Amino acid sequence: MSVQQMPLTFMKSGESAHVSKVRGGGEIHHHLENLGFVPGALVKVVTEQAGNLIVEVKGSQVALDKASAKRIITG
Repeated sequence: MSVQQMPLTFMKSGESAHVSKVRGGGEIHHHLENLGFVPGALVKVVTEQAGNLIVEVKGSQVALDKASAKRIITG
């Protein structure tokens, strides 16, 4: 059974998934990797409001705006 890949923004509170990839490049890509959003990392959505997320990754809680969360592909 394969897991469908989708942007982090599609996940709801309480759901967990592994990062497949981080789209885009440049500074934002580097910043997200530094926060722990790397392929294979487990992310859990703590809360979601208007597309903005608070997620747990590598033991830390991180707030992401909708634009940043769309770059993180889970699956």
